Amino acid sequence: MSNQEAAAASNFIRQIIDRDLAEGKNDGKVATRFPPEPNGYLHLGHAKSICLNFGIARDYNGTCNLRFDDTNPEKESQEYIDAIKTDVLWLGYEWDRLCHASDYFEQLYAFAEELIRAGKAYVCDLNAEQMREYRGTLTEPGKNSPYRERSAEENLDLFRRMRAGEFDSGTRVLRAKIDMAAPNINLRDPTLYRIRKGAAHHQTGEAWAIYPMYDYTHALSDALEGITHSLCTLEFEDHRALYDWFVENVDAPSRPYQYEFARLNLEYTVLSKRKLTELVNEGHVKSWDDPRMPTIAGIRRRGFPPEAIRDFCTRIGVTKSDGLVEIAMLENCVRESLDATAPRAMAVLRPLKVVITNYPEGQVEEMTAANHPKDQSMGTRTVPFSRELYIDQGDFVEVAPNKKWKRLTLGGEVRLRNAYVIRCDEAVKDADGNIVELRCSYDPDTLGANPEGRKVKGVIHWVSASHGVPAEIRLYDRLFNVENPGAAKDRDWRQDLNPESLVVIEGVVEPSLAQAAAGARFQFEREGYFCVDRKDSTTGRPVFNRTITLRDTWAKIAGKG
Repeated sequence: MSNQEAAAASNFIRQIIDRDLAEGKNDGKVATRFPPEPNGYLHLGHAKSICLNFGIARDYNGTCNLRFDDTNPEKESQEYIDAIKTDVLWLGYEWDRLCHASDYFEQLYAFAEELIRAGKAYVCDLNAEQMREYRGTLTEPGKNSPYRERSAEENLDLFRRMRAGEFDSGTRVLRAKIDMAAPNINLRDPTLYRIRKGAAHHQTGEAWAIYPMYDYTHALSDALEGITHSLCTLEFEDHRALYDWFVENVDAPSRPYQYEFARLNLEYTVLSKRKLTELVNEGHVKSWDDPRMPTIAGIRRRGFPPEAIRDFCTRIGVTKSDGLVEIAMLENCVRESLDATAPRAMAVLRPLKVVITNYPEGQVEEMTAANHPKDQSMGTRTVPFSRELYIDQGDFVEVAPNKKWKRLTLGGEVRLRNAYVIRCDEAVKDADGNIVELRCSYDPDTLGANPEGRKVKGVIHWVSASHGVPAEIRLYDRLFNVENPGAAKDRDWRQDLNPESLVVIEGVVEPSLAQAAAGARFQFEREGYFCVDRKDSTTGRPVFNRTITLRDTWAKIAGKG
């Protein structure tokens, strides 16, 4: 990391680590972890946490584990585990250890028995509704369970029988014995274990009839792995006292500390796993990796470069206060990355046929085009030029609308990119008055040279009609058309979906793109940045996803332009 990057990445968590290292804490070690629950696909909010945890480990010569907090077998699957591993690697990070909370089930169970023997945990027979009643409110203390004073011997016996599968799901839980009058409601005898009889676990099968709760598992897994700085989002701030209680009341091998940072809230986006699940299940998008989704799988398929995501996470920083991040910041990171790295190509999205009447029939020229105007190392390619071409419908009007018009008009001239100057002599229309073909003439002396005696201002792109490759072009845009979806109290958040978030058109691309690899990114000159769809594109039928437009087309709509 450069000095400039390090300065940009500085935040209160790094300041804590710097102080800990200066004071000799943790024997000079820094150990972090990224601990997703494998019950869905990761999104941009997770990307922020990935970049933070793995970035800190990298910059402090520490370690970062990828740990799956897999304590809820009914909602988890190997599919999500595989997807999460793919996402982390795609973002450019490698874990030091790949762990599962289920790796520690025996040790976690032993810690639970330790708490029982110490009189700090008990088996409770209250059902879920009764537990809520006994818990109290934010302003009123709870009351003790009638089972709170069971002896350690009885609790051990019941807990072991819970493990053995003697009791049905929901009939008993193991609770910590802390304080039912605690102002922090999380400390009012929280549940440590519940019965999930017959639930098949993706790692342990049906070996367990009981499963530990998240708070209990998370804290003690950190301690078992020797994590020094446990980083989580602000919604877990009230859980920190519980985290500390767990690691302080068992014979844990290390003493981790929890620190909270603000989660990512992004304009025109929802990052709620519940809402993202509803988008998929209700058919508003096609899948978890739909390029409109803010999932890492979705933005990867759309063509976002991983370095742009890392840059974005650095720019937004790490703070203790929630805020709404402008999506333009993310989009600018994507544009800057693609502008520097994406080779150029020509594609006509809305084809209009052009016949160059004075160009020899059957003749084909190979025009040389730079793959990147700012990077000669990307080399050049040849593009076939013939008598019949396609240009974009938007590049022609019969009469120029104003003096700033720099494209083709009837009787006017324009230069074809990397080729000749042409003049439009006739616009052929169908019976309904729609222009279906342009008849033009070319100036053979203008290849690589300006015409004599006149100035041609405009340059447009084109594709040879006989050589161009038909392609499906998917024009993706923001999934929502308001900055904060669902903020209006009188509207369902789904009403804020953008009906134009996907427009599918049939275009024609230059022949060099026919063999482009899945995921390859390009700038379609004058149109935007596109990538080859990873799932649907084939050699005979290429599919291109628009990653992002060349410029922010939403700025004026939002009143920011």
